[in-house]
Amino acid sequence: MDMIKELIIKVENLKQNKNFKEALKILKDVTMKYSDDYRVYEEIADIYLYEWSLNQAAKAVNFALSLNRDSATWNYLKWFILLSNEKPFDAIKYLEKSNSLMGNNAEVLRNLGWAYTMVWEQERGISILKRALNISPWDELITEDLAMALIWSGNVKDWNSLLLKIWKNYKK
Repeated sequence: MDMIKELIIKVENLKQNKNFKEALKILKDVTMKYSDDYRVYEEIADIYLYEWSLNQAAKAVNFALSLNRDSATWNYLKWFILLSNEKPFDAIKYLEKSNSLMGNNAEVLRNLGWAYTMVWEQERGISILKRALNISPWDELITEDLAMALIWSGNVKDWNSLLLKIWKNYKK
């Protein structure tokens, strides 16, 4: 296993335990040695996003972009930053790229479907959200986003069917 993968596994474990300060310290310490590896900067950006330091996250993500334009993670993080800065139309192209690089990822599809819903392309958004739900049928976030998209579109019949499915799963 390469050193960066090992480092990322360690950092991911620290992040899961909410030890972001230690994870960030480790990443910053290795930036001199691995300054050309975009994955280090993606991890740094992810931590900054969790801390809601959007400007710092954007700097790290943009540097990662300069190293590798075809990173699905980078494109996903860039989407989140743009959306957080209330630029949903700009953000969609990064989710589309992430989806093309990491096809059929339920989380990417969920966010892509929701993004289209946010820019009032409900039909497209709902279609993508349904695809995400087919991939990950028990994902509560996908189900919630799809329910909201259906409400916004005025599709009460499908919304009621989805609520019935949720209720049946809840009772199990």
